[in-house]
Amino acid sequence: MEILAVTNVDYNTQKDWDYEPNPTSEEGDCEAAVSALSKRLETELRAAKRTHLSCGEVLLPCGLLQVISRDILSLADSEPCGLRGCTLYLNFAGEQDCRRLSTIKCDPYTASTFELYLTLKQTSSSWNNFLPQFLKKITRGGTVMISTEYDLVKKKLYRSYIE
Repeated sequence: MEILAVTNVDYNTQKDWDYEPNPTSEEGDCEAAVSALSKRLETELRAAKRTHLSCGEVLLPCGLLQVISRDILSLADSEPCGLRGCTLYLNFAGEQDCRRLSTIKCDPYTASTFELYLTLKQTSSSWNNFLPQFLKKITRGGTVMISTEYDLVKKKLYRSYIE
């Protein structure tokens, strides 16, 4: 389980989370890209927890952001500009509504060739039963628990000659 702290971390440069597809890249490069994208998603969730979610903490299943990042990178690999051509819309589906948390333009200097709609879902089951008792007490009230289920939908913004 990951607990997002109240403090925000700034990633001011594009290099902090850039991913450039490289057909000869090794496993280490792929993991670095997954890590950088996971950090970017974490930063966006931290920023959104006070403004859009109105909570003190967001609890995530362990490794969820890395799984999502791998899925995003695999969808971006087949695109002409890779991840640079992506606009990512981060949404949250709560118990009663769905709201946009953030819009991430992966490279502001590259025209978007596709959009990804990532919808995180609030957990309906009580996986918090497995949490230690002291952790339950400090996270009560103002805590959003994210499910392991999410939706990731791709929308291409171009037509290829083959289509």
